[in-house]
Amino acid sequence: MASGSGTRRVRDRIGAACVAVACLLMPLGILATWAAFGLADTGRYVRTMTPLAADPAVREAVADAVGDEVVRELQTRTAGDAAVGPFVRDAIESFTRTNAFRTAWEAGNRALHDAVLDALRDDAPSAGPVTVDLAPVTAQVKQRLEADHMPYAHRIPVEHTDIPVVPAEEVAGLRQGYRLLDAAALWLPLTAVALAVTGVAAAASRRRVLIAAGLGTALGGALLALAVAAGRRLTLADLPDDVHRPAAGAVYDALTDTLWTASWSLLAVGAAVALTCSAFRRRHGTPEPGSAPGARGTARPAPHGPQPAHGVSRQTGYR
Repeated sequence: MASGSGTRRVRDRIGAACVAVACLLMPLGILATWAAFGLADTGRYVRTMTPLAADPAVREAVADAVGDEVVRELQTRTAGDAAVGPFVRDAIESFTRTNAFRTAWEAGNRALHDAVLDALRDDAPSAGPVTVDLAPVTAQVKQRLEADHMPYAHRIPVEHTDIPVVPAEEVAGLRQGYRLLDAAALWLPLTAVALAVTGVAAAASRRRVLIAAGLGTALGGALLALAVAAGRRLTLADLPDDVHRPAAGAVYDALTDTLWTASWSLLAVGAAVALTCSAFRRRHGTPEPGSAPGARGTARPAPHGPQPAHGVSRQTGYR
């Protein structure tokens, strides 16, 4: 009897350990999968970023950045005519509401993503920073300004200049991180599922382990949501002062929308599994391991000897 109880205890501990590790690996696996197959897919990235062309914060940030650069260039070429500035900004703000801007926004994001992804997947040593050529975007802006009869619009240069987007000293570290995430995106989810199945199969009290797995999955979803929220706060806090924070927040929210969905899914599925197993256990009155069968209450011992018939009083003796 003691040997059987000890075996059950060891099995339950093994099952609990496997389930605990699986619940820890699950949100990490989701993060790795999101980074490797979400952010690293150009088509998916562009589809995520395209709707932001209609976001007011993004349009304002683009108008400010492009307008300042165009005004600076025009002032250099026109002996410092400051009156051009308001006209340029108004024209660019008008341009951000057009279909041409959405086309330029999509093309610019595609070019940026292709340049970064090619650098991360390239095995050759980095000879310099990762750059992107935004001449096609500038050409579309110039065409729009000329159509609006903007003064000096024909003087806007359309040059194929390489704009750095990732410093050269950071390329090697980003490559290593990308390769690590690429491998983790495959093995972490598989390992988590294998450990969860092993834990449930090895445990003697499988319903208990299933309840623990459900609670652990829900906790993992909650921790993933907290990590996404904390990451947003830290990312916006670390931005330089000249970066438009509302626009950066809109971009962060668009990129992490899949993580929010995954975190809520983990929370819902884990809670549903825990509640279902708990309700099933109460309904069917499953006894605890090691308890005597039928011990749902204290049974009264049956009296010894013959019992009197119903309605006949017991006699204590003869006179």
